[in-house]
Parts: sequence; C-alpha cells; structure tokens
Amino acid sequence: MTPEGRPVLLFACEGVPPERWASDIRAAAPEVELRIWPDGGDPAEVDFGFAWANPRGFWRGFPNLRMIFSLGAGVDSLLLDPDLPDAPIVRMLDPNLAEGMSEFVLMRTLHHHRSLHRYERQQREQVWRAIRPPLASERTVGIMGMGELGRACARSLLTAGFRVRGWARTARPFDGVEMFGGDDGLAEFAAGCEILVCLLPLTPQTEGVLNADLFARLPKGACLISVGRGAHLNEADLLTALESGQIEAATLDVFRQEPLPKGHPFWGHPAIAVIPHAAAFTYPQTAAPVLADNLRRALRGEPVDGLVDRAVGY
Repeated sequence: MTPEGRPVLLFACEGVPPERWASDIRAAAPEVELRIWPDGGDPAEVDFGFAWANPRGFWRGFPNLRMIFSLGAGVDSLLLDPDLPDAPIVRMLDPNLAEGMSEFVLMRTLHHHRSLHRYERQQREQVWRAIRPPLASERTVGIMGMGELGRACARSLLTAGFRVRGWARTARPFDGVEMFGGDDGLAEFAAGCEILVCLLPLTPQTEGVLNADLFARLPKGACLISVGRGAHLNEADLLTALESGQIEAATLDVFRQEPLPKGHPFWGHPAIAVIPHAAAFTYPQTAAPVLADNLRRALRGEPVDGLVDRAVGY
C-alpha cells in the first residue's frame, strides 16, 4: 500500500504487452495504484500481483503480498514455484475466455465430425470421395474437465446437437451431459467417446493422463482435441495410437515444450493439427472488469471468484 493508503497492484505478465492492460485496469479500478514490472517501486508496498509466466522465485520478493491473480484460467506454472509465497491465488474467470475456448472446441469437433482431416489427406493424394458422417445426435463427444471452460464447451456442443459426456475428479450433475467421476468412472467414460476433448487442469494426478491405456479404451478411430496442458499428453503413446489407427486424428493446442521444437514429429504428421497455444485468449477489455471486481471483493474482505485450492491444484 502506498504511503497515502492506496492499494498497489503489480502487473508482472511475462511476454504480455502491458499498454492496453494498463489502460483498461486503470479505467476499471481507479482506486488501485497500478504498477508495471520492472517499475514496481518499493516491493513492500505491493498488495496484489497480476501474474503470468513468471520465473520461479519471482513473487517471494514482495513481503506484504495479499493475493496473486492469474491472467489465465490455469495456475499450474504458479503452483510449481517452490518459493511461491503463502498468499491466495485466483484464476481468471473471464466469460470471454470461456467463449473463445468453446468456439475453438466446437470448430475442431465439427472438423473431425465432418471428416475434414480425411478430406485433407485425400486432397494430398488427389482422391475424390465423399464421406457421409453420422448425424451430430449420433456422435458422442467426451470432455475431460468440467470446470468453467469445460461447461462452456459442453453447452456449445449440446446446442450443435452432439451427445456430450463429461468426466471430472468428482462428478457433478450438468443438464444434458452424461457425467462420470473419479478413477473408477474413467474407463466407462472413455469407452463411449468418439471425439475426446481434454480440458483438465494440470496436477500431479492428471499429468500423462492422455496415454496408451486411455487411448485403448476409446472406440477405434476416435479423435483427440487437447487444449488443457501439454503435460497431459504422453507424446510417444499418441504417435503409436495414430500409427495403429486407434486414434484417427488429433488437434493439439498445447505441448510439453513450447514453442514446439523444430523437427518434432508432430510438425509433419499428416494426422495431427498443430495449433500454437491459441485456442483461447484473455482480452483486457473483458478481463480487466473481472479483475477489478475481485480486487474490490478482496479489499472488502469478501470471498473472491476463482480462488484456487492449492491442495487440488485448481
């Protein structure tokens, strides 16, 4: 807090141009003093952090930090920091972020549902053959991870007419979606998923969950859309499943190493679409009011939206 008593928010989002963010945050929360790293002033005056892609140990330098807000919906990079202060962490719950993700997932689901990945291969081979898809109501799409983003995607898929099933650590009812929960429900969930969407948070329990065992439980010829975190995927297992035909095609938006290294086998694989972590974006014009509302809640001592449970990782 400044000597005049104004709370201080530090914008420290690596690789994110701050100009538009600064303008929109100041307009949405004029009562807060916004500082842009590296011009953070006295570290002891910083009350709140706005974080993205920070180096490990970054936030330990602010002794009076009250709360850390994430620019994105995922907070795994923060939680992996062994020197992270014992301050509450808040993930971004911007409705526009959920809308962007649902647009992308619906787009790629339709791509695979209408066999466009097959038509792309046929074009390379100069083959003229129409492929009749089933009705959307006859196609089952499974979503792993039924949080804010997963629920938004489920609504879009239901509106498009697909059958939708969801899997989460704890199954909670969601209108129109067949829900499964926990390790015991994963096999039954996977057995019906012709198109599998991974939107899980990254935790020790979910790392490597997209693996040979799960792929073998899917119907033969299923398609994969991976938009959670790159560490969910066992890359070698996916390549093997594609080679055998157990997985017919994959849309990958996230990778264990980003940018995806040159020469990586995913780049040239005919059944893989490589997207550069661009499925959904956080826009300052819609996220700044969300941040401002949470800042005011915190300053009043009220519960904030998107508070992370460190014990479960999201």
